[in-house]
Amino acid sequence: MTTIRNRVALVTGASRGVGASVALLLAQKGYDIVVNYHSKRARGEEVAEQVRALGRRALVSQADLTNDFAVASMIDAVEAEFGGLNILVLNASGGLEKGKPPDYAMQLNLTAQVRLVDLTLRLIPPGGRIVFVTSHLAHFYADRGMVGAYEPVAASKFAGEQALRRRQPEFDALGIGLAVVSGDLIEGTITPRLLERISRGTTQARREQVGSLPTVAEFARAIADAAVDANFAGRTVFVGSTD
Repeated sequence: MTTIRNRVALVTGASRGVGASVALLLAQKGYDIVVNYHSKRARGEEVAEQVRALGRRALVSQADLTNDFAVASMIDAVEAEFGGLNILVLNASGGLEKGKPPDYAMQLNLTAQVRLVDLTLRLIPPGGRIVFVTSHLAHFYADRGMVGAYEPVAASKFAGEQALRRRQPEFDALGIGLAVVSGDLIEGTITPRLLERISRGTTQARREQVGSLPTVAEFARAIADAAVDANFAGRTVFVGSTD
């Protein structure tokens, strides 16, 4: 039986942006935090210090989610440090990075997400929560499609979301809730910047279409609420316009 010494949340991609904000919000709600990061240790340590300043414990854990050994080592460290896990926030994603293999987006946004869930299920007791963070571009991919350089990211994140949704009966049997939080383009995050490099004016065009874009704080708040509020289990939460 999983015995957790305190309430614990693992947030992937928690060294900056939305992930960092979610980590701090969950710490404010009384959770110890596993700060996962890919390569920016100094940023991860900074987030961890802010968590500790809130009176919570923090474990800083480097892991490329596409690396089987690194992820397994991270989960072993979580078990050793905390005894288990209450919340898994699947925030980290990508696919527009330079120099990656053609299937990198699927490796990260589908394969790695499912593997991380597989490894953590034994640590999450009944009442725990998995939160899959996505974008409207990905969530509505099957209905609206997409062309251009972002298409592999949208397709792979859609595939990752669907793979987890198909496991809902398994999660239900374990007493673990699954919530999906989907956001429009988020002001100040990496995705709008990368899209601007690909197609200049994309972000401003979206602002003009819908009036305003959600902020990091607004998106992070929705994710944190989905992680802790029992009313969000099994729900899809939309942040920003879905038009």
